[in-house]
Amino acid sequence: MIKFKDGFYSDVRIETRFKTAIRYRNGVLEECKQTTVKKAFIRVFDGEMWYYSSTYKLDGLQGELDKLYANATPNPNIAEDATVKRFQANVAKIEKFKDCSLENVPLAEKQKLLTSNFEALNSSEYVKMTVALYSDRHSNYEFYSSKGADIKYDYQLCGARFAVAMANGEENFDDSFGKSADSFAKIATSAKEVADFVKESENFLLNAKSITPGTYPVILSPETTGVFAHESFGHKSEADFMIGNETMKKEWAVGTKVGSDILSIYDSGLEDGSGYVPFDDEGTKASKTYLIKNGVLTGRLQSAMTAAYLGEETTGNARAVDCDFEPIVRMTSTVIEAGKSTKEELFKKVKHGYFIKNYKHGSGMSTFTIAPNLAYEIKDGKIGDPVKIAVITGSVFETLNLIDGVSDKAEVISSAFGGCGKMEQHPLNVAFGGPYVSISKMTVQ
Repeated sequence: MIKFKDGFYSDVRIETRFKTAIRYRNGVLEECKQTTVKKAFIRVFDGEMWYYSSTYKLDGLQGELDKLYANATPNPNIAEDATVKRFQANVAKIEKFKDCSLENVPLAEKQKLLTSNFEALNSSEYVKMTVALYSDRHSNYEFYSSKGADIKYDYQLCGARFAVAMANGEENFDDSFGKSADSFAKIATSAKEVADFVKESENFLLNAKSITPGTYPVILSPETTGVFAHESFGHKSEADFMIGNETMKKEWAVGTKVGSDILSIYDSGLEDGSGYVPFDDEGTKASKTYLIKNGVLTGRLQSAMTAAYLGEETTGNARAVDCDFEPIVRMTSTVIEAGKSTKEELFKKVKHGYFIKNYKHGSGMSTFTIAPNLAYEIKDGKIGDPVKIAVITGSVFETLNLIDGVSDKAEVISSAFGGCGKMEQHPLNVAFGGPYVSISKMTVQ
């Protein structure tokens, strides 16, 4: 049992993480491993400074904690500290995945999920290389604090991904298809789905045409909508960017009109999938935080420290990639909320523009850039030929105000591969998504 010392705020975070990684290249097994790691991260705060320790030696937690106390200065008024006041003392036990743990799925079944689709993955004569990946993780978390927090919860995520590299003379095209979810049953993938993915990739390789760069109406798929929300606005909503930056605090003042009236964006750790975080790594309960509501800036993502600095409340967004790191402000599931239009209505109003189905990568703060992978021309309200687009780009503020249509169904996209990076902490599991979103004009190159 951990004994906390008076005169300090302190907490202990423990994670037991089980992982599987499988990789085939051109049908040849390159990696197949399973690991289990148990580690703890310990913090002590005396009102002036934080003291940290990370350890695999869980039988020595008290000793590690006492070493931190020895370096810190006792503070009889620590309970009145603005940051400490914001720490919650939640007591909870959530075993959401106890009966469907990925640890109990036989390794052979995980391999079969990939190998059963090899024939479909090679169903085009233009395929020059294939990669099939499986990844999973099951974590059990414990969190204890000097304020009385006593939390236990589990987390899991798995995914299968199939990638092809195609070539036709000098023309090349790469793409991938897959599913990620919080249980093995949800990522079942049929040979037809893989074959359809290969067929679409072949069509793009053979028929994609160049575009004339310019400004056009653009419709984003739920996947691309998600990365747009994450990159163009989600990061700017992480409150630690505002510490010491008076210009950003003024620019992003709550109540400022920042987007179209039909635009609402929220972040929530309560969504199922890769962004599920019922409690953050400071023991704060997850909440649904609207960042934008009807075009108006209504909130931002907080840790206890940033909330104290800004005189606001915590949101459940203090997260660490694992027990090697301290928690910092991070997103969970960042989603553009569904609107009232149908998908068909959004396309119908576009005389000539482009549909961005998926993407290679995205980045941005004040200016965002998304590099599409699969993109299609929209002509007279209908999806037409595949097109080659290097990037779509624009000013975040301008683009948020140019959103003129939001479809009535939103999707939250999970991924068991990669994740969000910030500072030295990468990859952190997050999710993003939204509906189909129509933007009246964007720079397309």
